[in-house]
Amino acid sequence: MPGNIDIRQRLATRTEIIDFGPAAATLADTYVGEDAVLTYARAQAARTGIQAVGPSGGACLRLLAAALGAKAVAEIGTGTGVSGLYLLRGMRPDGILTTVDPEPIRQELAREAYLAAGFAANRARFIPGRALDVLPRLADGQYDLVFCDGDAAESVAYLAESLRLLRPGGVVCFEGVFQQGRLTDPALDDPETAAMRELVQAVRESKQLVPALLPVSDGLLCAVRR
Repeated sequence: MPGNIDIRQRLATRTEIIDFGPAAATLADTYVGEDAVLTYARAQAARTGIQAVGPSGGACLRLLAAALGAKAVAEIGTGTGVSGLYLLRGMRPDGILTTVDPEPIRQELAREAYLAAGFAANRARFIPGRALDVLPRLADGQYDLVFCDGDAAESVAYLAESLRLLRPGGVVCFEGVFQQGRLTDPALDDPETAAMRELVQAVRESKQLVPALLPVSDGLLCAVRR
């Protein structure tokens, strides 16, 4: 049966998952456009060696946050604030973004970006630390959306925490699923790629989730918790 096919067999076909066309990718990335604050936050990400979510992926996050009427969002991987800006712009005006990152310096850059975008200081809660140390301290079932853009090798553990954190009807999203093409290369089996393959299969086969793998940014895997 199709559901029993190994995930690497499915991904090794490399059909529209990666090769959906550079023109389509460019259009998706330029469709919404980014203002000066986002452009600056993205430049800071590049300067510090961070792969920030692409404009098309960010637009999807903003759309999901708006569709959910999100009041509480958890983010794994603050970076320099690119994804957080998109999330905050989709959330309710009284919504709070809880964002976790092991690097306090990056969180300071994100804080500056949020303030420059006009968000009050109390709209974001910054927690420095390793995600798997911080997430167990967050409340069960209290989040509308969880966005994961941390250590790829820990993705399956992030999924387990996300299922605990989300309310029914809440959404979990994982950025960077395509791993810049490594996901579909059968010759590669490094810890990050192997973990991402395991994640993709676990989300697809979970009875608790309704998933979709979106060809935006570097692959955005989203799923609704039943």
